[in-house]
Amino acid sequence: MVVQSVLIVLVGVSALTGVYWPDSVGGVFVVVGLILVLAGLALLALAAVSLLYARSATVFPRPRERASVAEGGAYRLVRHPVYGAVLLLAIGLSLAESPLGLIPTALLAVVFDLKARVEEAWLEEQLPGYADYRERTPRRFVPGVY
Repeated sequence: MVVQSVLIVLVGVSALTGVYWPDSVGGVFVVVGLILVLAGLALLALAAVSLLYARSATVFPRPRERASVAEGGAYRLVRHPVYGAVLLLAIGLSLAESPLGLIPTALLAVVFDLKARVEEAWLEEQLPGYADYRERTPRRFVPGVY
């Protein structure tokens, strides 16, 4: 969790470096970035509501004792919508502010991918319905993408 927190902070700090997109593409990247930030916020809100409804909310990757498979809302689209939302926010901020933000964003994607693989092994071990859910929901982070 420390590594992902540091990477998220680095995405934000990249805006303070003075390295920006060239003017020729800057305006377009700001618009695309803001759209991705809004999509990330929407996905994050949907994921939070879905987790609370399933009573599976935890900040740790290991599932809670009496957790159930969260299959509704955002979890109908992807298996890890919170990670996907954070990645959309990081990409959006990087596009809107500074290309340097894409470096910690890429590293964050790797961290989330590794973390999700470990988390899924634990979920499959603890929750009998998780394997079926994983088959029905092939995307890990972002609907239609990955």
